[in-house]
Amino acid sequence: MISRRILGAGIAAAPFATPSAALAQPVASGARRTADAATAMPAAGRKPWAQQIPQLRIGLLGGENEADRMGRFGAYQQLLQTTFDVPVRLFAASDYAGVLQAFSAGQIEMASMGPSVYAGTWIDMNGRVEPLVVPEERDGSISYISVMVVRADSGITNLEGMRGKSLAWADANSTSGYLVPRFALRRAGIGLENGQYFSRTGFAGGHEQGVVAVLQRQYDAMMTWTSGQGDIAQGHTRGNLRAMVEKGMLNMADLRIIWSSDPIINGPLTVRSELPQSFKDDMTNFHLALPKSHPTVYEQIERGGGTGYRTVTHAQFAFLVDMRREEAAERRRRS
Repeated sequence: MISRRILGAGIAAAPFATPSAALAQPVASGARRTADAATAMPAAGRKPWAQQIPQLRIGLLGGENEADRMGRFGAYQQLLQTTFDVPVRLFAASDYAGVLQAFSAGQIEMASMGPSVYAGTWIDMNGRVEPLVVPEERDGSISYISVMVVRADSGITNLEGMRGKSLAWADANSTSGYLVPRFALRRAGIGLENGQYFSRTGFAGGHEQGVVAVLQRQYDAMMTWTSGQGDIAQGHTRGNLRAMVEKGMLNMADLRIIWSSDPIINGPLTVRSELPQSFKDDMTNFHLALPKSHPTVYEQIERGGGTGYRTVTHAQFAFLVDMRREEAAERRRRS
């Protein structure tokens, strides 16, 4: 059982609550930021680590259609190739589990992961992955929130209004679209089996697909993620809602947020632990400098923008390892 206070475990009622930077995970000792004056891109050219990593394979999480994912990361892929003079391959997984499995099979070196996927990969690989950096939001925090959204014309204005209604989860390995809201709702005494509180629950196949399912009335509500900062009419500064607004797939006037979690630490850029330290250092420096040197590339891969990145340690994600283990125990109890 988890004994520490869990970020993301709070229950918010109908009013939308913007997360406070004070509630985010604390800055790790010696953490570096994009905003630091000394932040600079690594010198261009092939590095000694390329002898061990002749090509850089990067996993891309699911949650949006593959064409959009590959398009968003095309300039990023080219910039890595140009900077380090190694071929870079992108692997777009069909779902979140695909990236976890690719890490476990040694088929990728690096991926930006949701915190739950990171925790699951860390468990599966017995600690043989490590986080390098996480996105930093515009207020300097390193957190985002899980939100439950409904159609604006549904008549549902709060969590109580969801009694007897249908709810879609984004993905079983999603932090905001599954793990954190399930944990929070259980702690609030809400039964999650079909018919206990919600008429039915199911998986939408991703965050983007879940919003579409709500708009098309296939589900009454779904769980997704957002920075919780900035103009709500634009889907906030970063997240799935912002990305869908920018792609013309969503008008925020058609949705209503009826529940939000406490802040959740942003998902980390993750690498295999056994890779050379010089490679990890170069990837850390590359990403810390990216928002300053190539802001358009940064905004594309982050689905919006904040102030850049900040270095992190595994200890900041330990509570999610505990949460994943508790969720697994809960599934065993149900089976």
